[in-house]
Amino acid sequence: MFALRMWFFSRFLVGVSMLGVAPFLPAPSGGVAATFSWDVFFSLDSIWYKQIATTGYEYVNDGGGHSVAFYPLFPLFSKLVMSLGLPFEVSGTLVNHLAFLGALIVLYVWVNEFHGVNAARWSTAVLAWCPLSVFCSVLYSEALYLLFSTAALRAFDKKQYGWFALWGAIASAGRPTAIALLSSFWLVVLTKRREIKAFIATFIAGTGLYLYSLYCQIQFGDALAFMHVQKAWRSSIGFNWADWWKMLMQITVGSTNYKNGYLKDPWHPLAFIIIISCGYLVWRFRHKLGAAKVDYSFAFLGFILWLLAGDPLTNTVMIFGGAYLLWRLRTQLSLITVVYGLCGISLLLISGSTISLNRLAYGIVSLAIALGLLLSRHPRWGYMVMAFFAILLTSFSVRFAQNLWVA
Repeated sequence: MFALRMWFFSRFLVGVSMLGVAPFLPAPSGGVAATFSWDVFFSLDSIWYKQIATTGYEYVNDGGGHSVAFYPLFPLFSKLVMSLGLPFEVSGTLVNHLAFLGALIVLYVWVNEFHGVNAARWSTAVLAWCPLSVFCSVLYSEALYLLFSTAALRAFDKKQYGWFALWGAIASAGRPTAIALLSSFWLVVLTKRREIKAFIATFIAGTGLYLYSLYCQIQFGDALAFMHVQKAWRSSIGFNWADWWKMLMQITVGSTNYKNGYLKDPWHPLAFIIIISCGYLVWRFRHKLGAAKVDYSFAFLGFILWLLAGDPLTNTVMIFGGAYLLWRLRTQLSLITVVYGLCGISLLLISGSTISLNRLAYGIVSLAIALGLLLSRHPRWGYMVMAFFAILLTSFSVRFAQNLWVA
């Protein structure tokens, strides 16, 4: 029931923002005027999923973007519901909402089994209210992948290898991070020297990816077409120093100064220095201020820093902060949770791009579990984080409905 409540109220906020707020706002620069229709759930990469569900895959090795880059799980489920006579926009939205509810329930059960009800509630709340959860209500593949990857992880943790093989096979056809998921299973099985049935189940868990690769070989003569097409979005593979340096500069000195190469806007770096200095003073006199004042002060400074730096800050914190949190809690989380989280983040870091990394990181459920476990021990911070998440979730929902870039 807790997972159901988190799903209902968070999706209600998304629905109100997209259908009750966005249509009454003027068309933004670079976007479109939102309408009170299913179209608000269709934007950006949604067009690729619709193309796959309605006309199938296409691919030519010409360096351009093609639909083969998008894994088949979400289009397949949407196509099945479309057989009832529903258009893609309706069927895909229904699939995602129901899959997200399932993901929250499975996550709650899993965390409750290993960490107790308090940690389960906070982890479920984090996954439900994270601003990137907007992609679990629109025509994207996040919700289905979260459902089946979480179910596979739980079954693996409980050594239920039959269910693990089934859920893993489905999840492996969901998203590129399925490669990290399968790698994590193999690492744990090999290092812990699990029984032979664990090896067999781990091999079967990659069936979805194997079949998709076989399809690409038969249809396009390239078994790795879904990887080769990535060059349309990523010029090379490896850690993208330039883009990460750009984000660091956007946070510290501001986008205007970075673009111009000189101090055109002195207020951004000055504001950044003031915020960091205030943070140091709060930490320096934390014993005199008391725990509550310190927490509220840091929360206020963090909010101001977000207003100043925006998306580059949230992207950086989600990736590097998530990796640090997993490492910090590595002895308290199950091994597969930590390994999957670190493998997933490592895959994103060497992908050759920083585009959409925060959205892809959201699909790695280990991060929600780690943050939920942390917040369960610091509820004051938990409530402040949830309030911040709700603000961002509203903003992201409106931006998506207006066809603006979100993640």
